[in-house]
Amino acid sequence: MNRHQKNIILSLFLVAGFAFANKAAGQQHGVNDTLKVYAFVTPQGDTIPYSYLPTVLVYTRLTPQMKKYWADWTRLRNAVYVTYPYAKAASRVMNDINSKLVNVSDKKVRKAIIKSREKELKKDFTDKLTNLSVYQGKVLMKLIYRETGNNCYEIIDEYKGFISAAFWQTVAVLFGSNLKQNYEASGKDHDMERIVKDVERMYGYN
Repeated sequence: MNRHQKNIILSLFLVAGFAFANKAAGQQHGVNDTLKVYAFVTPQGDTIPYSYLPTVLVYTRLTPQMKKYWADWTRLRNAVYVTYPYAKAASRVMNDINSKLVNVSDKKVRKAIIKSREKELKKDFTDKLTNLSVYQGKVLMKLIYRETGNNCYEIIDEYKGFISAAFWQTVAVLFGSNLKQNYEASGKDHDMERIVKDVERMYGYN
């Protein structure tokens, strides 16, 4: 192909290109000719279009381990919902008793203050607490520790004396429990703490 032939072919391409451009300019754009999309700017300054894909849910059968986990979670959640109000009530009563015992050194007066609140608690909560299961009782003791900073053994020892604390600890052990349970919000009781936070948000506990 000589130089003259190359110039003719190049001219034909240029003419065809201008003709196509003029024809396109005279047409109206369709609704899908130009689509706005999100863009991602790379650290190098390049702009790359991208879009969001819809969420896809994949369902499968639960393994035996997961079935057990969710069964335990549901049981724990239900126990927390039932017992947390009692733990809050116990905390309020203890704070009230402690405020009244400040600077009171007379043993008889201290005993009378404690006994008056004890009668009130028995009247309000005895029937309700006796309906709790052993498992719910364990959860309640943990929540009392969470709200007061003391385990149930320490509380009984403080208000009722060592003999009462030792007696009820023996009873608790016979039922597979322990009055000296602590509470580890970021450790073994992490799941319980999550549920408590949900309860506090839902019901506006302070």
